[in-house]
Amino acid sequence: MKIVFLDSTALPKHLPIPRPDFPHEWVEYETTAAEQTFERAKDADIIITSKVVFKRELLQLLPQLKLIALTATGTNNIDLAAAKELGIVVKNVAGYSSVTVPEHVLGLIFSLKHSLHLWYRDQLEGKWADSKQFCYFDYPMQDIRGATLGVVGKGNLGSEVGRLAEALGMRVLYAEHKNAAVCREGYTPFFDVLAQSDIVTLHCPLTSETENLINRETLSHFKPSAFLINTGRGPLVDEQALLNALQTGKLAGAALDVLAKEPPEKDNPLIVAAKTLPNLIVTPHVAWASDSAVTTLVNKVRENLEEFFRTGK
Repeated sequence: MKIVFLDSTALPKHLPIPRPDFPHEWVEYETTAAEQTFERAKDADIIITSKVVFKRELLQLLPQLKLIALTATGTNNIDLAAAKELGIVVKNVAGYSSVTVPEHVLGLIFSLKHSLHLWYRDQLEGKWADSKQFCYFDYPMQDIRGATLGVVGKGNLGSEVGRLAEALGMRVLYAEHKNAAVCREGYTPFFDVLAQSDIVTLHCPLTSETENLINRETLSHFKPSAFLINTGRGPLVDEQALLNALQTGKLAGAALDVLAKEPPEKDNPLIVAAKTLPNLIVTPHVAWASDSAVTTLVNKVRENLEEFFRTGK
């Protein structure tokens, strides 16, 4: 079988995918632009990719393609209905980031509540050395214990974030779906969560219902002292609405590991604002990428390839 890996730089170089045991030809590209995809995929039996887009029109031109093995959990870059109709199996990897993403969220909570990023930024400019006392008090520092954390999405990641938060002494609320007619046991109505939370963290899937879930209207329900964290999907948040809320004091701060377009343009308003806004932290979609998580991921990709070779599924 010919296996073509279209975007190998979506994984760290020091943790490559182990080669499958069955006979194969392996072709690897660091990145693949949209206009290059057909030429590189046309003779492939198996495609490995993280984010390369496969719409119906392209899949119809690839009669030899049998499997798309994703090096990610999200499948929104693949037309799943078309793949099913054409007999192309799509296999993703789930659960590999159940430790690293919640830990990243906790790190962002500590940074926001203790202003860690601001104290660090000061030291790059020698501010402490210029102080007339042994310390200075330019930024707020708030205890995490006793704060209320609102979790949107009670799946594997959201539940683990909640467990860790409770271990730190936080009160945790899990948000019901925004327009739910009935609130399930163990959940709190969506707008009540926004109104009560000191921190809201997003772990829900990106769907037509959740796109721009955090927007001008929903942000108006947040406490002005609250923080927003998004390690889920960038389009869950209306970026301009969020920036306006941060700039006008309607939201105390935000920490984002994902943006609507990745990589972002250099003039993305949030990227530009992060250089000067003290209440905005941006990390480059790396919450998932601890060495242990990536090791689990690449081993699972290999398992998916070998399972398909054995069973055709």
